[in-house]
Amino acid sequence: MSASPLAQPRQRSIRLFLCGDVMTGRGIDQVMAQPCDPGLHESYVQSAMDYVRLAEAANGPIPGGVDPSYIWGAALGEFERMRPDARIINLETSITRSEDYARKGINYRMSPENADCLKAAAIDCCVLGNNHVLDWGRRGLLDTLATLEHLPIKTSGA
Repeated sequence: MSASPLAQPRQRSIRLFLCGDVMTGRGIDQVMAQPCDPGLHESYVQSAMDYVRLAEAANGPIPGGVDPSYIWGAALGEFERMRPDARIINLETSITRSEDYARKGINYRMSPENADCLKAAAIDCCVLGNNHVLDWGRRGLLDTLATLEHLPIKTSGA
């Protein structure tokens, strides 16, 4: 007996990992293998290393030169367990060594050499439509786009 032409097509579910405000600058970059200059342009903190020291005071020593997967902690195991079809994050950090910072008080950046941390989590797409996409000027945005294209990670919003 053949299937009825009115039969409903079998639906396939898609599992998404959606995450907002992934911030890989301001201390995170400093514990990875090739950090940017830690200098910050904030009124209350002048070095990203101050954020590392605050985290260490609360949680104990943090190693330097960590593997790109280190920053994800237990999340990597959850990714393996859940096996999402797509991993999409709001990247709240420019990927650049540009010094052309916007005078806004908080500027996030990470070194392009440390961007492998995004591949370590198998990120598929970075949303860049946020208030930090131009923290390091046009050069910072172009560096971010070029780095993500090289990885290759799709982008949206810039």
